[in-house]
Amino acid sequence: MTDSIEDLDAVLQRAFDASSRIYAERGFQRRIGFGKKPALISVDLANAWTRPGNPFTCQGVDDRIIPSMRQLLTACRESGHPVVHVTTAYQITDRDHPATDMGLWHHKIPVEAVNIEDERLWAIDDRIAPVEGEWIMMKKRASSFSGTPLAGYLRGLGVDTILVTGVTATACVRTTICDGLAEGFRTIAVREAIGDRVPGAVAWNLYDIDAKFADVESTEICVRYLQTVNRRNAE
Repeated sequence: MTDSIEDLDAVLQRAFDASSRIYAERGFQRRIGFGKKPALISVDLANAWTRPGNPFTCQGVDDRIIPSMRQLLTACRESGHPVVHVTTAYQITDRDHPATDMGLWHHKIPVEAVNIEDERLWAIDDRIAPVEGEWIMMKKRASSFSGTPLAGYLRGLGVDTILVTGVTATACVRTTICDGLAEGFRTIAVREAIGDRVPGAVAWNLYDIDAKFADVESTEICVRYLQTVNRRNAE
């Protein structure tokens, strides 16, 4: 398995190198930069995605995403930056029910695996548990902005920059990033704090996101930014 993943990484890197030349020639891969008032948006880092045994379970959680999230959360909490923990669950998981809150998405994914009656599934992973003052927001669609008050909440706080983390790179993280940019926020994808279920999905999506929708930055760079920008006690 390790050899096959390494082979895939090598193939992807060759594709990235070739694609970068095309993007550069056509004026893509520009930088959006950090703003003055950040917020951390953590997407679907709940037990159904971070713990083993669920159809939604993702790779790289224990060794990469959780450690990165801990660093980011510490930096936010010490400096007084807003944190939003986003999760997903459904009240009506019967695919034949005419009033399902899943809409038509249940035709594509196993909605029954995130039933709202089982709080253990949609609760945020206790290794990165929210603290007082951090909002836990439930969504019903892929994007954290679709059908939610997230944009208004962030604007009310004066936020101009969102650091997006979580799962999955192919769906909920990507759509959150795209919609965040569309809503007028500087969008930053935190490389080590983003995951997926499928090998190669993170690398490809972050490469493509960096070319068109957000700046992909390391956890180290993002932590340094959070520690120095607009600190709670700064005048």
